[in-house]
Amino acid sequence: MIQRFYVHNFRSLEDFELPVGGLSSALLIGKNGSGKSSVGFALWILQQIGRGDNKVNELLSLRDISHGRSGVPIRLELEVEIAKTRYEYKLAFELPKGAKDLQVVEESFKFNGKTWFVRKGTDVFLDRLDSASSKAAVSVDGHVIWLSTMQAPSETDPSRVFKQWLAHMIILRPQPYLITGDSKEETLHPETTVSNLGDWWSGLLAHAPAAYSRIDDCLKQLMPDLKDIKNPVIGKNFRSLTVQFEGQKTSTSIPFELISEGEKCMVIWALVMAANEAYGPVLCFWDEPDNYLALSEIANFATDLRRAFQNGGQFIATSHNAEAIRQFSDDTTFVMFRRNHLEPSQIRSLASIGYKGDLIGALTRGEIEP
Repeated sequence: MIQRFYVHNFRSLEDFELPVGGLSSALLIGKNGSGKSSVGFALWILQQIGRGDNKVNELLSLRDISHGRSGVPIRLELEVEIAKTRYEYKLAFELPKGAKDLQVVEESFKFNGKTWFVRKGTDVFLDRLDSASSKAAVSVDGHVIWLSTMQAPSETDPSRVFKQWLAHMIILRPQPYLITGDSKEETLHPETTVSNLGDWWSGLLAHAPAAYSRIDDCLKQLMPDLKDIKNPVIGKNFRSLTVQFEGQKTSTSIPFELISEGEKCMVIWALVMAANEAYGPVLCFWDEPDNYLALSEIANFATDLRRAFQNGGQFIATSHNAEAIRQFSDDTTFVMFRRNHLEPSQIRSLASIGYKGDLIGALTRGEIEP
């Protein structure tokens, strides 16, 4: 669970801290352009580092710098609690004089308050708990991120545990038209667009076969005529999901890519909850999960996701939808705001704003501001 997430000089986020520490679920609301999606993009950078991406220019570009302020470093600072243990990671990028690409200027990792490594520019100083030498300098390319490059000596190594947690983060902005249900491999790491849903399905059920019953139960709440979802082998190392529906006397099978965009999002919803149980606790950031859903489906959708993370993990959503917003309390709803595109994003909890009237009406009229 995130205890602290700090971002500086990245897109609209300047001296920005996401106040979700200790919350199992949270909702970000605000006008378009207020910075909600930028929070997800900042988390995505850390997710990709956990998944092994170590090249700065594949994660960031000069256009990510707030208002072109190339003289100010981009900073990402994350503190999380995993199995009652605190992990702290800090990373800063800058554009050196005469350079064309961003480079790492600072990087550090702590485990339960003890320094694991500190990096200044291209020099990394190790201070491992199991090291006979308190500090051993290592040189690393400024275009490369050390955390994703370093080799962990064991499965229980703190850096490995932390990187696995980052890698398992689920950052979602689904594009259902890209989702076919085909798979050629198995993964526990869905893409942001969920275009690899078939691979995720195969990987999740290979990792935890019992997860199918959880997925099945979830989907039958929203699709009562659902009979089964199968993932047959249709070629060498190739599978494709099919969905079977049944009536009183007949049944039909439909290729996954032909079900509706909303139904594809329902399957993603079920996979998220099953993943949190099977290999979590995970952090899920879902940008507008109510997209593609009917009004009658949104309340159950949001409520079930919140409930699924109450006993572990963390669910953060953004939304403009009144039905989704109603499912969160004032303490778990955060308003993001920018007065104009030249100013940075601000954030405050709805509870601290103290609005007591018709929230949806006030949002419609643009009356809620931090």
